[in-house]
Amino acid sequence: MRIGVLTGGGDCPGLNAVIRAVVRKGVASYGHEFVGFQDGWKGPLEGLSKPLGIAEVRGILPRGGTILGSSRTNPFKIENGVERIKENLAAQGVDALIAIGGEDTLGVATKLHELGVHVVGVPKTIDNDLGATDYTFGFDTAVNIAMEAIDRLHTTAESHHRTLVVEVMGRHAGWIALHAGLAGGANAILLPERQFDVDQVAGYVEKRFQHQYAPIVVVAEGAQPLDGQMVLHNQELDAFGHVRLGGIGQWLAEQLEAKTGKEARTVVLGHIQRGGTPTAFDRVLATRLGLQAIDAAHEGDWGKMVAMQSTDIVRVPLAEATRELKTVPLERYAEAEVFFGS
Repeated sequence: MRIGVLTGGGDCPGLNAVIRAVVRKGVASYGHEFVGFQDGWKGPLEGLSKPLGIAEVRGILPRGGTILGSSRTNPFKIENGVERIKENLAAQGVDALIAIGGEDTLGVATKLHELGVHVVGVPKTIDNDLGATDYTFGFDTAVNIAMEAIDRLHTTAESHHRTLVVEVMGRHAGWIALHAGLAGGANAILLPERQFDVDQVAGYVEKRFQHQYAPIVVVAEGAQPLDGQMVLHNQELDAFGHVRLGGIGQWLAEQLEAKTGKEARTVVLGHIQRGGTPTAFDRVLATRLGLQAIDAAHEGDWGKMVAMQSTDIVRVPLAEATRELKTVPLERYAEAEVFFGS
């Protein structure tokens, strides 16, 4: 077969490891030919592609980002988008697609499969919020980046006796905030799954100062105060209907400073969490997912996503994987609350 590979949505460490595994096994074990579609769904939509053979994937295992480029293009929002994709696949002799992405990218893959396109999905998101898989690659790297930042912030917070609010990514799911906050010894962790009481957070901060330590508060970008609204960068929507979040950290720091009388500063990690070399865990997970994805494509097991369940890599229907987001259970949040304010 001639198989197309694309990476869509936000980039993350580990994408290149998947591409490498797919191509290396696909060529060496099955004799398939590969073409790399550039910039997510924009590639097959506009016929943007480049050769993708063993030579092209050498040396990319430790590299962050994606050699294929990415975008948030949604072909279902573009006139005749699906027809254009089918025409370009046929014109380039492409028999099937391996789509590597998160909720939005795999949502498109699910619809295309239902319309007759041969697709296999690979789950990618630093947010770890895709259903049907225990972990997505990119998450472990993002958590380690955030944890290291929190470790460094403890010392400067202590030196200046100030509160430091660390804003991490997480639109609807707070997995990064939860794991990074726990690993970094945060004094409060605020998630999108549960609205927070600013006065209660201020109480945690004051209690921490009473112990002669400076507090670190970790907040996910999608966290909301009680009876409040998401803090937005602007009201514009992307191609998948998402608003651009940003600003909850600064808003919270201002509230805490006013309520406690102690200086508060904000650190927004932003895209730093997406960049750089992947951890060993993410390299191994991404490689295993890539190997299983090309197996599924070789067997013609279309409409499936490869997933990690326990320590096994299994196949699940794409529709099941994208049906609902995997959010942080309240019992997991309760584990972290033990350390708040102490």
